[in-house]
Amino acid sequence: MDTTELERVAREIRLRDLQAVFEAGAGHIGGEMSVIDILTALYFHVLNVWPDQPKHPDRDRFVLSKGHTACALYVTLAKRGFISEEEISTFLQPHSRLNGHPNCNKVPGVETNTGPLGHGLPVAVGMAKAAKLSGANYQTYVITGDGEMQEGSNWEALMAAAQFGLDNLTLIVDHNRFQQGASLADTNNVAPLRPKLEAFGWDVTEINGNSMDEIVPALESRGSRPHGIVAHTNKGHGISFMQDRVDWHHKVPSKEQYDIAVAELSEAL
Repeated sequence: MDTTELERVAREIRLRDLQAVFEAGAGHIGGEMSVIDILTALYFHVLNVWPDQPKHPDRDRFVLSKGHTACALYVTLAKRGFISEEEISTFLQPHSRLNGHPNCNKVPGVETNTGPLGHGLPVAVGMAKAAKLSGANYQTYVITGDGEMQEGSNWEALMAAAQFGLDNLTLIVDHNRFQQGASLADTNNVAPLRPKLEAFGWDVTEINGNSMDEIVPALESRGSRPHGIVAHTNKGHGISFMQDRVDWHHKVPSKEQYDIAVAELSEAL
């Protein structure tokens, strides 16, 4: 897909994500809106995956370390054909496969269970190292939140990736500047991220994480070292009253707010 088509798909995913959270009465909608452009670029342009063969040995691996934004991943997987689009209506319902955090034992296309922050990147390092040891050609991609980068396990993983020369690993930090309850700057400010990642031996690209024109080439970039992408995004991107508002980390819109958001996202289609 070209960037125009990717932008259209991202808007459709945002609209379906909004509907799913509203109907379920729960969800981490702000961080889902910030990361959807990156998920769209990965699944519809970059990743070598086969929805009818979700465990194909040659598939690229993707880990959503910020697992609380699972609904955005589910909608993306449905759009890509891993699960039915009708199943999205079961999000968070009793006995549904679509839990609040992704489960690799239940949902095709999910590579590993995530939820406890700081686990996804270490697991992705293991996946990339396994490819090196076995001679496999797949790439591994992982998305973390910027607040999640406060976890020490991530920095141990960064060191290990550089030590092992994992040029088949790409980390994308969803740098929306907010975490649960507060801004990143008011908690444990890990910004600026670029010089820190570079100091740990990574190649780093800094982009607008809500611009397909910048996301796609960054994801396609390859070098001789692990690649980190600092993606500057907006919490609640695409919905005016949510954007850059910390209170939309985990919140459900009222019916009036929902109607406004639907109108805004639909207008952009």
